[in-house]
Amino acid sequence: MRAACVWFLLGERYNPGIMEAEFWHQRWQNNRIGFHQESINPYLQAHWSGLNLPAGSLVFVPLCGKSRDMVWLAEQGYAVMGVEISELAVAAFFEEQGLTPRVTRTPRFQRWRHDGLTILCGDFFDLTADDAGQIQGLYDRAALIAFPADQRRRYVQHLTGLLPETLVGLLITLDYPPLEMEGPPFAVTDEELRSLFPVEFKLERVAGRNCLNDSPRFRERGVSRLIETAYSLQRG
Repeated sequence: MRAACVWFLLGERYNPGIMEAEFWHQRWQNNRIGFHQESINPYLQAHWSGLNLPAGSLVFVPLCGKSRDMVWLAEQGYAVMGVEISELAVAAFFEEQGLTPRVTRTPRFQRWRHDGLTILCGDFFDLTADDAGQIQGLYDRAALIAFPADQRRRYVQHLTGLLPETLVGLLITLDYPPLEMEGPPFAVTDEELRSLFPVEFKLERVAGRNCLNDSPRFRERGVSRLIETAYSLQRG
């Protein structure tokens, strides 16, 4: 399989000193969403079935944006729940898919739902295990690498607190020489990834490639190496 790396630079510096939520709201308001993939992720298509997750299981997609990958998962027979901070992104997802959602509100989230597709609009870090429900699968293409180094451990700690004792998933990372470029997306090495997750999580590299030749904006910034890697994840 030749997986096309379609990441693009966001075009402006991520400042952890500003409110993170505001940063992402501005990205969507200005339609600066180079991280969005129009096509279904090829790693998802090639390796999801190898997780052997039964149809009907609930798959969690953190920081989901308006990803069409959620539609693909639903078409495979899964219930899908994403969480996304931008209401513009959530509304765009349902509009572009031609779906009319039912929207309900709680103090912390708007719940947008159509059949087996649900997106919670709000802050990922406000999510509780009760909100998440009976998650059985995880798909993280763009969440972990959206966080700078000092926030990634917080993200993983909160994520693992939402997940059950038994779970499978697919996680995709990028790695490049961090001194050559500032993210997002941020570089995450294999070593760091394994150190972030508790010992009961088994991570196995299932695919990867240097996709710098497919990423001209990274080359323009002087990046010399860009490795995209897909991992299967298992807990319990």
